[in-house]
Amino acid sequence: MTLLKDILYRVGLEQVVGSTAVDIRNVAFDSRKVALNDLFIAIKGAVVDGHKYIKQACDQGAVAIVCEELPDLIVNGITYVQVRDSSEALAYIADNFFEQPSKELVLVGVTGTNGKTTVATLLHQLYVKMGYAVGLLSTVENKIGNTVLPATHTTPDSLTINSLMRQMVAAGLTHCFMEVSSHGIDQNRTLGLDFDGGIFTNLTHDHLDYHKDFKTYRNVKKRFFDGLK
Repeated sequence: MTLLKDILYRVGLEQVVGSTAVDIRNVAFDSRKVALNDLFIAIKGAVVDGHKYIKQACDQGAVAIVCEELPDLIVNGITYVQVRDSSEALAYIADNFFEQPSKELVLVGVTGTNGKTTVATLLHQLYVKMGYAVGLLSTVENKIGNTVLPATHTTPDSLTINSLMRQMVAAGLTHCFMEVSSHGIDQNRTLGLDFDGGIFTNLTHDHLDYHKDFKTYRNVKKRFFDGLK
């Protein structure tokens, strides 16, 4: 298990109610997946607000809650961590919980409206041919060496990303090519990852149903490159 205080590094804290010296077995942002001694992170999504499920998470055994708004009912023995932004907190907590696996990989992100999958896949295949141990996170599939895992999103949630990268490190991989979508950037899924490089394919007037206007869409893509070291 991991102490709560050890996985709060870089998280924008507002206040803490309870002790941070509690053991955390696992981290979840879906209340249905919470079990005994877990940390539940309440995310305000576009459709569902995780704050509505804090009580359910507590009933299922959560020992700590991360949220933007403290619930009316504070349960004795459960630690509540109020943060500025739950999605940002999730990204940093996931990175810390899995011991910052991206720092142990040469990580390259590929972003752009079109061509992300093609570029990431071709680079993965090229590096495999060159003899490197390489991982892939893409729209089509995720690969850890020769193991192929199903992909559900172009850019998965922060917990999934860091879990997969920790598995890559454990398997002896040294490089990873990853698709980085504008949705993933905007929702902080890639926050905290230690990218060694970024590739830009193109930018067209797609996805404006989500980003509303082209300038906002462009600026979200720019955020990825602004965050490179």
